Amino acid sequence: MSTQTLQDSSYRTIGYIETEYDGRQVGKDASYRVVGYYYPQSNETKDASYCTVGHGNLLASLITCPR
Repeated sequence: MSTQTLQDSSYRTIGYIETEYDGRQVGKDASYRVVGYYYPQSNETKDASYCTVGHGNLLASLITCPR
């Protein structure tokens, strides 16, 4: 499993994208709360409630900057 750290323009961590061995990706916010999933086999992104958000990898758009 690999982890990609997402940062804002001030280099503050805003989230993480973890890639599982099967290619599935899990998006997490800066507090490690799951915000969504990407399934490469179906090319769909789903939110934390497993509702389809759209086609393609949209995980980065689900991770927002903390205020």
